[in-house]
Amino acid sequence: MNIHESIAATVEQIIEIYPDERSKETAEIIRRFNDVFLRRDPNELKDLIAENCIIEKIAPAPDGDRCVGRDACVALWAGIATEAGAHFDLEEVFVAGDRATIRWRYWRDDGQSVRGVNLMRVNGGRIVGAMGYAKGV
Repeated sequence: MNIHESIAATVEQIIEIYPDERSKETAEIIRRFNDVFLRRDPNELKDLIAENCIIEKIAPAPDGDRCVGRDACVALWAGIATEAGAHFDLEEVFVAGDRATIRWRYWRDDGQSVRGVNLMRVNGGRIVGAMGYAKGV
């Protein structure tokens, strides 16, 4: 085994064998958040979103705009989760500490889709920040 293989094997072991408690908490919050969109049921959002949450949205191009505060963030995400004829597919979720990356595909009612990613931050058991990016938007 060369040095690069040894380092790669060690890193894989650390990630798999020693997950930290903060990552576990973040993963659970993000799992519950994703379930809102998969079930199309926004009832749990208020319990998942911090009072001071900030979302940087994907639109309008090129930089998007922001939602500030729990009520605005809940309203935005509830509207997306319940949009008639649309749905999300999760493609990948990665969690490290208080951060999570959610890769998704959003399907509109016309059968067209867009792929994107959300960069999330969790603190105190609630989502405090999200930055959304999408392909071709």
